[in-house]
Amino acid sequence: MRNKTLKNKLKNKKVTIGSWITIGHPSIPEILSNAGFEWLTIDMEHNSIDKSMMQNLISVIQSKNIAALVRVDKNEEVAIKHALDAGADGIIVPMVNNKDDAMKAIQYAKYPPLGNRGVGLSRAQNYGYNFEDYVKWQEENLVIIAQIEHINGVKNIHEIIAVEGIDAIIVGPYDLSGSLGYPGDFTKLELQTALNDVINICKESCFSLGYHVVDPNPELVISKINEGYTFIAFSTDFYFMGNSSIQMMNKLKK
Repeated sequence: MRNKTLKNKLKNKKVTIGSWITIGHPSIPEILSNAGFEWLTIDMEHNSIDKSMMQNLISVIQSKNIAALVRVDKNEEVAIKHALDAGADGIIVPMVNNKDDAMKAIQYAKYPPLGNRGVGLSRAQNYGYNFEDYVKWQEENLVIIAQIEHINGVKNIHEIIAVEGIDAIIVGPYDLSGSLGYPGDFTKLELQTALNDVINICKESCFSLGYHVVDPNPELVISKINEGYTFIAFSTDFYFMGNSSIQMMNKLKK
């Protein structure tokens, strides 16, 4: 816990690469920590990880000196409060489509006077023994990332990145393509146009721009960095495991 590196990298538009955890077992972050990721995101939206396992995963990730992020299941007060009280270094908020969505995330994540987050004593505050330290830390270092995964979010990107307290945006390509009517088809001109709009607006505003490269192909990561993305989620735990085993078995079969 008490990670400061990621916040500074986002502020200074430095490239930072992490990955996505969907399997609720502590061995997963322990294994992935050997790869050199700077942060790992626990996905609470699209799998069966419960809140107890989320806290265990956060603890394991941070024990490896890696920032622990949580992609909450929705932009909702209790979901965000649970993730942060469990000690997460930051949150990724899904389906941020406008200024109001972004402001809600800030309100739910920050203590007064910056927000309206309820005050509880849990792991994040060292169960009450370091509450004042945590209050200062969350004011200065808590990371809040808006996920742009709908065409409405693209249309309102100007107002979203203007909300004070949002540290970066990250594009979710599958849902974004789905909102255009072509789920999973990244070749459509409409999607490329939407992505170009996001890139151009964020570059003009000198705002940190992220992307989830789902395919475990490092060449795609390099391509996105060359396009101007700096906050890169590189694949997922199950894709790394699945693709590696498939490739190895295919070689053996040949």
